[in-house]
Amino acid sequence: MIHFFKNPVSHLALPEKFTYPFHYTPHPLCVLAAEEVKEYIANRKEWQEELASGKMFGVLIVQTDNGITNNEENQIGYLAAFSGNLDGKNLHPYFVPPVYDLLQPEGFFKIEEKQISAINIRIRELENSSSYLGSKEKWKIETEHAKAVLNQAKAELKMAKKAREIRRQSSPELSEEEQASLIRESQYQKAEYKRLEKEWKKRLEELETEVRHFDIEIERLKTERKERSAALQRKLFEQFRMLNAQGEVKDLYTIFEQTVQKVPPAGAGECALPKLLQYAYLHQLKPLAMAEFWWGDSPKNEIRHHGYYYPSCKGKCEPILQHMLQGLEVDENPLLNPVHEEEELEIVFEDEWLLVVNKPAGMLSVPGKAEDRDSVYHRLKKKYPEATGPMIVHRLDMATSGLLLVAKTKEVHQDLQAQFANRSIKKRYVAVLDGIVLPERTGNTGRIELPLCLNPLDRPRQMVSSEHGKEAITEYQIISESERITSESENTFNESNRINESERSINESRKYTRIIFYPLTGRTHQLRVHAAHPEGLGCPILGDELYGKKADRLYLHAEYIEFRHPIYGDILCIQKEADF
Repeated sequence: MIHFFKNPVSHLALPEKFTYPFHYTPHPLCVLAAEEVKEYIANRKEWQEELASGKMFGVLIVQTDNGITNNEENQIGYLAAFSGNLDGKNLHPYFVPPVYDLLQPEGFFKIEEKQISAINIRIRELENSSSYLGSKEKWKIETEHAKAVLNQAKAELKMAKKAREIRRQSSPELSEEEQASLIRESQYQKAEYKRLEKEWKKRLEELETEVRHFDIEIERLKTERKERSAALQRKLFEQFRMLNAQGEVKDLYTIFEQTVQKVPPAGAGECALPKLLQYAYLHQLKPLAMAEFWWGDSPKNEIRHHGYYYPSCKGKCEPILQHMLQGLEVDENPLLNPVHEEEELEIVFEDEWLLVVNKPAGMLSVPGKAEDRDSVYHRLKKKYPEATGPMIVHRLDMATSGLLLVAKTKEVHQDLQAQFANRSIKKRYVAVLDGIVLPERTGNTGRIELPLCLNPLDRPRQMVSSEHGKEAITEYQIISESERITSESENTFNESNRINESERSINESRKYTRIIFYPLTGRTHQLRVHAAHPEGLGCPILGDELYGKKADRLYLHAEYIEFRHPIYGDILCIQKEADF
C-alpha cells in the first residue's frame, strides 16, 4: 500500500511539522506524490466517466521508521486515498482501505440497507396502489359533493326562514294555529338538515376510514424506516474507531458529541485524510505531510477546479482531525499569526465623524470570536481610546485589501449602514484573475447574478444555491489580459521553494486577466465566488486558496468608495490604487 517515489527525493528537506490541514501550501514531496497519483488515475480509463463529475483525492507522506531522521529513498514514501467510494467499491489495491468498509456484501450495513430498501419499496407500493389512490380520490370527491349539498340545504333553510319572517310581518294577525304551523315547519326543516348532515358525516367517515387504513400502514412503515435508519447510522458510526498518534481510539459518535451538531454528518470518516492517517497509525508509519486535490469537473453548487489543492472540509473532518492529529507536531494555523504587526495602518481620509482606512491583505476587519486578534477594529480602538467608536461600517475579507469605511459615532454608523442597505454607496474593486475568462462571457463588460449561501459542511466557503441563497449581483469590466503580472513581489506567488520545476514552468506560462468589479450587493465572498464559479466567470481570482490556487496574496483590492457624508451631505469619492 505504501508507494515509494519513482525519482530521487533526497534533495528535498523533510517538513519540520505536519501540515495544518485547513490552510496549507503543499510540501514539494506532496506535490510529487500527487503528480504520481494523477498519472495513475489518468491511466485508469474505466474510471474516467465517473471521475468526470469530480472527486477528492489525498496523499500522505510517511516515514517507514520513526527512528530515521533523514530522507533515504527506502524510508520516505506516500499513501494515496480517495473520498467516498470509487467504481462502486471501497477497496482498490493502489489506495488505502476505508476505516470501515460499509460496502461489504455480508456486512451488517448492506444487510440492514436491504431491509430499509424493502420498506421503501413497500411504502411506494402503498402510496401508488390503485386502491389507495382510488379511496383518496373518492373521499375527496364526496367531501366536495357533501359540502355543496349541505351548503345548498343551508341556503334553502335561510330562504324558508326569510319567507316565514315576511309572512309574519305582512300578516300580523296570524292565528295561533298558523303560528304553530310556521314553528313546526322551522323545526322540521332544521331536523331534516341535521339528518342530512349526519348522513353525510357518516358516509365521509366510512370513506376516510378506508384512506386512514392505508395512511396508518404507511406511517407505521415510515416510523420503522426512521428507527432502523437511526439505529443503522449509530451502529455504522460506532464502527469508525479513529486512532491518533498517541494510540488513543474514539468512535465518531464520541468525537461528534462535543460539537454543535452532536451527531456525525453523513459521510463522516470517509474523506481522504482520515483514511490516510488511520492506515498510517495502524501500520506504524509516521505521517509527515498531507495534501488533497480535486479531479474532474466542479460540482454544481460548490467550486472545485481540476488538479487544484484544497484544505480538508470543516463540517465532516475538523472534529475528526482534532482527535487524529493529537500526538503529532502540527504547523500553526497561519491565519492566527499577525502579518502586519509592525506596519502602521494607513488612513486615506479622516475627519471628526468618520475615517477611511486602507486595510492590508491578511488583516481582519474585526477580531471575531478571538477578541485579542489583530484587526482594523483592534488598531483603531487603540488609536482612539476616548472615542465612542470606532465602528466598522462594512467588512472586507481578511485576504482582501483596500478601502474600509469606519464611523466614529453611533449616529454616523447608523447613517452609513442605511446607505449600504439602500445600495446608494458605490464600490469598485480591482482584481487579477488566474486565467482567461470563459469564452461564453462575450465582450469586456457583463453582469453576474448567482445567489449565495454558506456551505454548512465547509465553513467559511460559500456556495451557489437557487433554493437557499440570497440575491448576489456583480457587474464587471475586463481591463486587460496578459501572460504575467507585476507587483512588489512579482514572482513570489510561484513560491519557487515549494513547488517542482514542472509546476513552475506551468505557472510561468499562465495567463492573467485584470478586471474591475462593481458589487451591487454585499454577500460574503461574493466577488470570489462569482469569479470562480463555472456559471460566473469560470476563472478564480489569483491567490484565492478557497476557490482557486494559493499565491503570495489574494489579488483583490477595494480601490474606490463613494458615499454621502452623514453630517455635511457632501458626496465623498475616495480612491486608493492597488499595489499590484
